[in-house]
Amino acid sequence: MSIYPRARFGAAVAVAFFCGLVFASGFDLTKFGWAQGRVTTAPQIPAPAVASLAETQNAFEAVVDHVKPAVVTIHVTKYATPATQQRRGRGRQSQGQMPPGMEEFLKQFGGDVQVPDQGDQGREGAGSGFIVTKDGYILTNNHVVAGMDRVQVTLVDKRTFTAKVVGRDSTTDVAVIKIDGDNFPAVSLGDDANARVGQWVLALGNPLDLDFTVTAGIISAKGRSNLPLPGRNAYSITDFIQTDAAINPGNSGGPLVNIRGEVIGINSAIASGTGYYAGYGFAIPIGLARQVMNDLIKYGTVKRAIVGVSLQEVTPEDAQAAGLKQIMGAKVVEYSDSTNSPAKKAGVEIGDIIIAADGKPVDQVSTLQRIIRGHSIGETVRLEVQRFGQTKQFNVKLGEVSAVAPVTVADNGPSEANAEESLPTKAFDKLGLSVSAVPAGLAAEAKLPATVRNGLLVTNVAARSDAHDKGISTAPYGYDIIQQELYPVRRDIKSMADMDQAVSGLKSGDVLTLRIYSVGLGNKVVSLRIP
Repeated sequence: MSIYPRARFGAAVAVAFFCGLVFASGFDLTKFGWAQGRVTTAPQIPAPAVASLAETQNAFEAVVDHVKPAVVTIHVTKYATPATQQRRGRGRQSQGQMPPGMEEFLKQFGGDVQVPDQGDQGREGAGSGFIVTKDGYILTNNHVVAGMDRVQVTLVDKRTFTAKVVGRDSTTDVAVIKIDGDNFPAVSLGDDANARVGQWVLALGNPLDLDFTVTAGIISAKGRSNLPLPGRNAYSITDFIQTDAAINPGNSGGPLVNIRGEVIGINSAIASGTGYYAGYGFAIPIGLARQVMNDLIKYGTVKRAIVGVSLQEVTPEDAQAAGLKQIMGAKVVEYSDSTNSPAKKAGVEIGDIIIAADGKPVDQVSTLQRIIRGHSIGETVRLEVQRFGQTKQFNVKLGEVSAVAPVTVADNGPSEANAEESLPTKAFDKLGLSVSAVPAGLAAEAKLPATVRNGLLVTNVAARSDAHDKGISTAPYGYDIIQQELYPVRRDIKSMADMDQAVSGLKSGDVLTLRIYSVGLGNKVVSLRIP
């Protein structure tokens, strides 16, 4: 084919293609347009939904405007002395014995105090608080101001005052301080009993050296009572409101506020492996804080009624040993005093599980604590307990914290040299642990009473055993001494023969309940299931 016929053929094809496009467009079969495609209009959010979101936003803004003027920054200073330098040196040594990561975990529970790196020139730190009366009373955390030589308060309007510590209570981590003046802006205190899981809350304070910060979240749980707070004793109350509103170092002592602008808690602690917010924060219920505040202002100390026992949460193994159909109650692990404990006088024993008080069911430790808080010193409370298959009732005349001597424990753990003397050990594979006699050096350095030093020291705990899961410790992280078998038979454990007798008859699925003394911490009751 010559070049001209080819040209005529190509031209005919092009004309035919163009005519086809025109024909198709006439029937709206093909659309012409720009390369980016058709521009469409985004769907509009329904007006009712926008109105609802705007109402929520307006509510948050109104709450912040109402509460903000009463939120304060607290700056604290501890002046160094040779004595405090020595104590801090020992404290650092004892911290070195903690498990990996535990020091950082506990830092945010122990306060927001920053220790200078150069020399030992004392301590400085910061926390939060909120004004509760127009004449200058302020609520904050005990761990913010405890042991400090100077406490300064800065208001939102930048006015600064030197504050006086009116009183503080380590068992609830509540403190009251006061600044001189009148007509201060004050918050409204709400009722945490009416707060429900899922409700909106705002956390206000001064975290990470950032003046006045607001975070929002919900109440994610109530009645938290198993937090590993340092410095707890037989009277400690841990009845926390849990929230996912971000709380960080510096928030301690600030208010947790509901959507009506009422304070329902004092921000106090976070659960975190790093010491910074990781999803959960904890606040002291304002009902408890109000009681403590009123006592501190009126008496300078807390006039709180107590049963006189230390409590732990009930585990499935505890419930099985006690014969409970449900996992509920508060487990008695220690008396507040060997002679003056009201519960001991009434007949309550170590290992009993309190399942009701005043006829009200007790599902966990915090529930019992709330019931007791509703009573005055000297009143009688009827307790129902489950004692390894038997249900018993006792009338307990409530005592006073200051009238009962607290259980004392060693300040620091013993040195490894004294704890690890060469003594014969024996393994009890059913329990996943090994024991030995208590070394004389450990007994002397920890000043163990005779009733404790006659027990058996746990020297090894098998990985993935129930003993490991229940937190039984060995050196250098802890020194646990087995004192007594409570179930299935109640007897003292003073020798390998006693331990043999306690373990020999156990079979798979059985439970052995032991009373254990943890050096530096006190007693605990542990129920171990045989694998």
